[in-house]
Amino acid sequence: MNYPEFFDRAPVFRLFDPLGNFLGAFEEGLVEIRYLDCVKLAGHSCPTVAGAFLLTWRGMEALFGPEALPTRSEIRVELQQSKSEGVTGVIGNVAAFICGAGDEGGFAGIGGRFSRRDLLRFGVSDIAGDIRFTRIDTGASVTLRLDTSVVGGSPEMMPLMQKALRGEALPEEIQKFQELWQGRVEAMLTTPELWEKIAIITEQS
Repeated sequence: MNYPEFFDRAPVFRLFDPLGNFLGAFEEGLVEIRYLDCVKLAGHSCPTVAGAFLLTWRGMEALFGPEALPTRSEIRVELQQSKSEGVTGVIGNVAAFICGAGDEGGFAGIGGRFSRRDLLRFGVSDIAGDIRFTRIDTGASVTLRLDTSVVGGSPEMMPLMQKALRGEALPEEIQKFQELWQGRVEAMLTTPELWEKIAIITEQS
C-alpha cells in the first residue's frame, strides 16, 4: 500500500491499553497509533483529520507529560458541538479512536473492568473550546480549540478541486490538486513549532 511519505514523519502516539494487555492483543499492553491509522479510520487525509490528531497529541501531552504513557479507555473525550455539526463527528471519532473512548455503544467491559462505554460525548455546552479531555483516574482535564487556518492552502487548490468534482480535470490537474491538498496536511503535521497555534489550549485544570 502506497501513501504520502510524510505520514511516517508525523508524531506517533504510544499508549498503554489495559484491555489489549488483558486479552493478549498487545505485548505488555503497549500500542502505537500513527497518523496512517487515523487516515484509515476516517477514510481520508485532510486538515480536519490532521487537526484532530494534533488536538489529541497536545491534549495527551498536557495531561500526561511528554514521557508518561496515556492509558486508553481511561480518558473521557467531550466535544462542544453536536455530532452532526460541521466536522465535529470526524474530530470526535479520531480523538476517541486514539484514546479508546466509546459512546453509548462502546465496549461494556469484562467483569466490571475495561469499559469504554460513555467516554465519548457530543454537545457538551460548558466546554470553553472545541474538545475536552479528562483523565478518569485524577479528574485532570484540558480543553483545546482547533485553528486549521494557521496553515493556509494554495490559491490553486480550490479551483482545481471544483474542476475535478465536475469531472473536467485532466489527470495532471488531479495530481496537482492532490499534491496541494496533502501539502497543507504535511505542513500541519511536520512543523512542531506550529502545533500550539493549531491546537490551542484554552483551559486546563
